[in-house]
Order: sequence, then structure tokens, then C-alpha cells
Amino acid sequence: MTSPSNAAKPQPVLSVTGAIGLTIGIVIGAGIFRAPSLVAGFASSSTIVLLAWALGGVVSLIGALVYAELATTYPHAGGDYHYLTRAFGPRLAFLFAWARLAVIQTGSIALLAFVFGDYATTLFPLGSYSAGIYAFLMIAGLTALNAVGVREGTSLQNVLTTIEVLGVVLVIVAGFSVTAAPVSPTAAASAPASSSFGLMMVFVLLTYGGWNEAAYLSAELKNVGKNMVRALGLSLLVISALYILVNIAYLHALGMEGTAKSSQVAADVMRRAFGDGGAALISLLVVISALTTANASVFTGARTSYALGCDVSGFRYLGRWNPRTGTPVNALMVQGLISLGLVVFGTVTRGNFSTMVDYTAPVFWLFFLLTGLAFFELRRREPNIPRPFRVPLYPITPVIFCGTCTYLLYSSLAYTGVGAFVGVAVLVAGAILLAFQRERPAASLDLP
Repeated sequence: MTSPSNAAKPQPVLSVTGAIGLTIGIVIGAGIFRAPSLVAGFASSSTIVLLAWALGGVVSLIGALVYAELATTYPHAGGDYHYLTRAFGPRLAFLFAWARLAVIQTGSIALLAFVFGDYATTLFPLGSYSAGIYAFLMIAGLTALNAVGVREGTSLQNVLTTIEVLGVVLVIVAGFSVTAAPVSPTAAASAPASSSFGLMMVFVLLTYGGWNEAAYLSAELKNVGKNMVRALGLSLLVISALYILVNIAYLHALGMEGTAKSSQVAADVMRRAFGDGGAALISLLVVISALTTANASVFTGARTSYALGCDVSGFRYLGRWNPRTGTPVNALMVQGLISLGLVVFGTVTRGNFSTMVDYTAPVFWLFFLLTGLAFFELRRREPNIPRPFRVPLYPITPVIFCGTCTYLLYSSLAYTGVGAFVGVAVLVAGAILLAFQRERPAASLDLP
């Protein structure tokens, strides 16, 4: 008989097959239907494009291994917040929570909203600001639905994940079914003289994003020490194969120039293969994909903000749970308002999706780097704690991870536009708020 204390903890009931399915569902999202055109736009050749997508899979696997050790050694719902608290103290963890609220999660929601808007526009255009209008309406709608307690069932989420994967496969089939796009005589002249490889990798790894969430499955994976590498390796192998194949399909059907210039690259491939009906079908699938991922981001992001409100007196307004709806309404509303403000910002700058990548990338990679450093600090401070899974080839693997994070942090600052400046400014504002906090963030993490 299971004791109450054990019943309250995650149990190792998840099979390797289940873990692979969940990981693929977490990682594959709407980004693969938008980011490839931006990657192609910064590349000097199709070979560089495909190299970037292959390298993205390798880097993702290395990072997932680092997170797997952290998650199996320190299983906790707080994730990065918990690791940073243990390694560097609650003040840095507060800054991470602030970044999640003001930059990372809200920027991701706005980014997904623009993907939704781009493809919804192919179905029902609403004028010159159509993508921004759709993005605004999507965020307002999802925030309202979550605030009144409407939740998506797990079975529905699995169905929608299947639709996402089938959408990628459908585009791959469509791309290879048409004759190769003719090479434009101006294509070579218009291509960049050299690849902005760092900026390309910012967009590529954004599309691979989510494996850090997938590593949290380790607490529920059967025989985690043996199966974690297998589950992560196989899932990222499948994802990498799909991403590389779909990019080959894009390039085959549209060419480098056509891929780079398209804001609805999947719809353009489907239109070339099956006419306007095919473009409408894939646009509908992408709209569903963006809604699914954005809804999950709205749901989880508000819970992080709620935890911040419970821990820090200055943000107590966020830490109020509405017993009638069973939701953190205040956190949802604040998150929604910030996300709507970012949609307005992206629309005004006319950058939409790329502006949101600029906004989130530097802060995102900064905290990825800090989590990598926390890995080394926790190995140093707590060498004898049981580690069900250990990173292979230590310390080479985590050094590569930290080096990659440093390079992507540099690239996201050096090659991006005004969005990056605004994102960093918001993070600095959080540091200023932290300086005026009289109380240290609270100890809700139950550290030993």
C-alpha cells in the first residue's frame, strides 16, 4: 500500500514511449511554420540552412542532458527557479521569476500570437495590421478563458499535438511532390555575402525550445538512470529529422529566395502543391497549433507569476488565488496585459514575430547560461547527493552547453534589433526593483 507521503510525490510510471511522445509534443509547435523563412533570410546557402537545423538538434540534446541531471537530482515543480535558488540564493531566483513574467513567457505568448495572426490572415485578412489584430484577439481570448476556469483536457491536448505533427508531415510530402523551384537570377545577388550564423541559431534554437520542460519528465520516468538518455535521444532524433526534412521541403518547393521572403512558408508550399485549398488547410492546422501552444503558455506562465506573488511581498497582488474559478486571476490579467503590450510593440515596429524573438532571446539565453553555471555550482557544493542520472562526459558536456549559451547570448545582443534593447531594459528594471525589496524572496522551496 502506498503511503500518503509517497502518493503526494511524482511516481515513476511513465514509459520510454510515453516520454518520447510527450517530449515531441512539447517541442514541436507553431515555430517550425514561421522561423525557417527567417533562418533562410540570414543564410548564404541552403547547405548552411540545413547545417544550422542539424546543429540545433545536437545542441538541444546536450542541453537536455544537463537539465536531466538537475531534474532527477532536484525534482521540484519550480524547475529553473529551484535550481537557481539552491545554487545562488533567492535574489537571483527572484530576477528569473521577474524575467519569466515580463520577458520570457509573455514574449513567447506574443510570439505565438503573431504566428497565429500570420496564418489566420491567409484565411480571413483584416487589412494591413491583420496579423497584429489577430494576435491581440487571441491573447485577450485565451486570457479570459483561463481566468474563468476553462481548461483543456489532456486527451484533447494529445489530439492537437498529433495534428501538429501531421501538419509537419503533410508539408514535407507537399514540398517533395512538386517540381523544384526555379533558381531566380537575382537570388545569388540578393543572398547575404556571409551567413549571420549566430542569429540563424537564435531562430533555430527557439524552434527547438521546450526540451528544458521535457527534462522535468525524469521524476516520473521508469528506471530513469537507464531510460532518460534513451527517451531524450530518440525524441530529439525524431524532432531533428522532421525539422531537417521540412526545411528541405521548403527549399525544394520555394527555393532559397522564396523561403526567405515568405511569412507563411508552409501555406506557400501547400498552395504550390495543392492550390488554395491546401494553403487553407495548413493555415488552419497552424492556427490550431499556435492556439494549443499559446494556451499552455498562458496557463503555466500565470502559475509562475502566482508563485512569485506568494514569495515576494511587493508582488503580493499576483499571489491571490480565486477560489470560485480555481485560477490565479490577477496573475493571468497582468500577464495578459504585458503580452498585449508586446503585441502592440511588435505591430508598431512592423517586425511582429522577429521583434518578439529579439525581445526574448537575450534574457532567455542569459538564464539558460546561469542554469548551466548552477549545474557546476551544485556539483561543487553537494558532491555526495544521490544523482540518479549523471551527465555523460562530464565536464565536457556542460561546458559545451554553457559555451553555446554564451555564444547565443552574444549573438542575440549583437545581431538583433530594438527588441533586444527593450528586453534587456525590462530585465534591468527588475534588478532595480530587487534592490528596493526589503524582504528576500520567501522560502517556499523547502530547501533542506
